[in-house]
Parts: sequence; C-alpha cells; structure tokens
Amino acid sequence: MYPVVESVHVLSLTLFVGTSVLWDLRLMGLLLTAVPMTETQQRLMPWMMGGFMLMVASGAVLFFGDPVRFYVNVFFRIKAVLLMMAALNAYFFHASASGHNLTAWDRAPRTPFRARLAGSLSLVLWAGIIMAGRMIAYNWFN
Repeated sequence: MYPVVESVHVLSLTLFVGTSVLWDLRLMGLLLTAVPMTETQQRLMPWMMGGFMLMVASGAVLFFGDPVRFYVNVFFRIKAVLLMMAALNAYFFHASASGHNLTAWDRAPRTPFRARLAGSLSLVLWAGIIMAGRMIAYNWFN
C-alpha cells in the first residue's frame, strides 16, 4: 500500500502546487493579468483546496506509517518548518485586507505589495517544501 499512498501524495501535491503557482503568479501580477482576481480565485481555489486536503491526508498516512523514521530525519523537520511558514503566509494573506478585498483590484494595473510579497513567499516556500520532501528518502545523516 505504501507506493499507492506515496503516489497519491505526489499526484495531489502536483495538483495543489500547480494551481498554487498559477495563483501566486497572478498575485505577483506576472500571469493572467487580463483575468479578474475574483474569477481567478473562483476557478483555482476548489482545485487548490482539493489537492491540499488529499495531500495532507496522504502525507499523514505516510508519516504515521513510520513516525520514528520521519521524526529523526533532518529533511522532514525542515519540511515541517517550511510547511508551518507556508501556512502562516497563507493565513496572513487571507486574513489581511488584501486577501478579503480582491474585487478592489480585479482590474488594477498592479496588485498590492502585500499580495506580491505573499505570492513570492509562497513560491519560495513550496519550492523548499518539495526539495526537503524529496530529500527525506536520501537522508544520509542518520
């Protein structure tokens, strides 16, 4: 079963990160600039949330399959810290005025600085999460 769960984890990660990259690039004003933010959000968020929930569920199954092996892995710990930072980044963006006021900049020539910052941080953090997650299998420091 482990390879099946791991495959589900990687495929759901791909779904989540693929749509998240589109969202982040839109926040940064680098992609889909002719599409209103509210429309971009309506189209991407269901896919992002579905991928995220499946990714978290499959990741939890993988972790609880051998928690001791993961807990002592330095790359798992790095991944966990980066995941917390990514969650805080998303929380602060969505809790802020920028995250609630998407209609105000549907057609704005430039997204607000905080939106661009949140998108940039998200891209960097998820790249780090993916790299750390991949390195878990190659931990030579045990």
